[in-house]
Amino acid sequence: MPPTVRTGRFLPAALLAAPAALAAQGPSAAPRAYQPSDNYRLHTVSAPAVSPDGKRVAFTVQTVREADNRYHREVWVVPTAGGTPTRFTSPSTESSNPSFTPDGKHLLFNSQRQGGRGSTWAIRLDEPSGEAFQIGWMPPASASWSNAGVAVWADTAQGAPGDSARAPMGEVRGGLAISRAPFGAITKPLDPKRFDGRHVVDFPYKSNDRGYTANRLEARRWRPAQVYVLAKGDTVKKQLTNAAYSHRDVKVSPDGRWIAFVADSALRPDSVVQWESDSLAKLPYDRVRDEAERNQSDIYVMPAAGGAPRKVATIAGGENQLEWSPDGKTLGFIHRPGRVKSARLATVDVASGRVRNLIGDFQYEPGGFDWLSNTELSMGAEVGGRTGFFRVRADGSGAPREVIGGRRRMTGFAWDPARRVVAYVATSHTKPTELYVANADGSGERRLTSFNDAVTRQVAFSDAERFTFKSVGDREIEGWLMKPYGYQAGKKYPAVLYIHGGPHSAYGEGWMDEFQNLAAAGMYVIFTNPRGSSGYGADFTYSTRGKWFDEDYQDLMKAVDIVAARPDVDSTRLGVTGGSYGGVMTAWVTVKTNRFKAAQTDRMISNWWSWYGSSDAQGLTEFEFFGKPWDNPALYDTLSPIRYIRQVKTPTLMVQSEEDFRTPMTDAEQWFLGLRKQGVPAELVRYPRSTHELSRSGEPWLLVDRLGRLRQWFGHWLVGPQAATTTANAGGGS
Repeated sequence: MPPTVRTGRFLPAALLAAPAALAAQGPSAAPRAYQPSDNYRLHTVSAPAVSPDGKRVAFTVQTVREADNRYHREVWVVPTAGGTPTRFTSPSTESSNPSFTPDGKHLLFNSQRQGGRGSTWAIRLDEPSGEAFQIGWMPPASASWSNAGVAVWADTAQGAPGDSARAPMGEVRGGLAISRAPFGAITKPLDPKRFDGRHVVDFPYKSNDRGYTANRLEARRWRPAQVYVLAKGDTVKKQLTNAAYSHRDVKVSPDGRWIAFVADSALRPDSVVQWESDSLAKLPYDRVRDEAERNQSDIYVMPAAGGAPRKVATIAGGENQLEWSPDGKTLGFIHRPGRVKSARLATVDVASGRVRNLIGDFQYEPGGFDWLSNTELSMGAEVGGRTGFFRVRADGSGAPREVIGGRRRMTGFAWDPARRVVAYVATSHTKPTELYVANADGSGERRLTSFNDAVTRQVAFSDAERFTFKSVGDREIEGWLMKPYGYQAGKKYPAVLYIHGGPHSAYGEGWMDEFQNLAAAGMYVIFTNPRGSSGYGADFTYSTRGKWFDEDYQDLMKAVDIVAARPDVDSTRLGVTGGSYGGVMTAWVTVKTNRFKAAQTDRMISNWWSWYGSSDAQGLTEFEFFGKPWDNPALYDTLSPIRYIRQVKTPTLMVQSEEDFRTPMTDAEQWFLGLRKQGVPAELVRYPRSTHELSRSGEPWLLVDRLGRLRQWFGHWLVGPQAATTTANAGGGS
């Protein structure tokens, strides 16, 4: 099929250079304090991909179009040897997640463009190119390629329909069939033309990411993902499987003869697996607590020409991120033996089924990996609050050897096929994201982009001092203390404790607008990773199961005690804030102590009973609290801050999103009402068109407004009304 060339020519050779590289240098001036409106000027770099010849890196750049109140994404390319980055996609469309075809002739990327079919688009690299186009034989950008050009991937587009075959054909608005009653319903509209509500007969029927969703059967929830293949020279994809179970992590061997995938351990239909999962959620409290680990999935191989799959080995727990060794004899994978056990980097011999744990009892968990040769692999891992990049021997001998590290966060490690150069995105407390490359041994690191240099020249981002301390049970806890802008020795400053969400997430050595926001307003910022955080091994992460707000609370207070004892911290002017788990923990802190002069909650939970009935994430507490509220009512009651609201005296600002189905509005409403009924100063800010992700990827205007309100609130209670007014006036437009 001939290529479909888009109207309007757009030549990569004439594309724009990175703005930081072309920015005019004005008169030198002392860097100023960060303002919330500086977020409009930031560039976020992500998703690097190295070309087959190792000479170029493609990556995604996200910017903010302030006037339009939206984010914009483009694909850029830069030489690995250094030079000026060039933009390869049209500024009039959204483009992201680039990859190269194995022959290096095309740059693929994702884009939803008018007139297109699917989301995969291409730009020619082997000859002068016009606008991006689509090729009839082009596989998705995420496809796995063999050395010979065979591509394989999984898709649900034409999978077996399973139980959803009986779904009605009613009019659909926002994912819900509304003109006809859903399958299984007893009631129906008297006049479908006059009913525009929602009819719910099953759950889940809402999602924090997607809003209200169709009933389970209408949504075709159990449509299995099948394997598709496209051989070199073919113009039409071929569906290789039509099974009742899903194929995941589909990867083709280097010689193109075999396909590996992960599936249910007994190849049971997806509907059965889902039913079993739903049934496990119904287990009594004592059985949930003592539930034995299960073998959730296994690795299979099948001929690339089609045929029956063969299980490579029976491996306890779950597997993902399959990768073939260069010689095609071994599969590498990430293995988690059980839900509360640390993930391991492992390999399995395809012929014998021999499984080998490559990292032994290494404390940290792999985030991703690549084969460097038949005898060595690379692995990225969160080492507490920072990232380490390691080399690991394929025979499992010796400990992982760190070759790239430092006090920073790194993501998106991507190699060239020859494994000579690795590209990645890095960020530190004072530096927003930029693209880097290094040699295979970690030497020769160089920064390839400077998108945020214009901002960092003008804004004095605050650095953070790292500290560790022993807490309950002799656990070592990692924390950071960020100094206020314009710090002067001999002066006392207020301090605000930040509590992260999850609870199984973590703070770390990366740039964070929220921390810079308060530090710029003259406050110390304390942030820690109490027990329950990720990045320290599963034993640490799941040590809070069944006992939230106990030892994790003590970890947080211990960090505050250490900071409050400093001569430059005013212990009478302390604040506390957090989102999600951090939001409910903030409420809990104000229940337990009056030492904090002000509090701010984001995405908070005050009543676990009401949260359970209105959230989209009941599985969180079913696992963490050992059952549903009626299975273990004592735990749900005793961990609900609303039960103790009479003890709260701390002025509290609440920020909640109208469309947040993870932590719905009702909990903040209960907390706000309870505080105001008792005369405690409280404000509730409700953001429209916003979900649980407001503070991370919400509408730019609302995200910046939220930062301004945090500065005003803590500025008023900890610094003084005049300071709060000053920060409010400085927070608007760019």
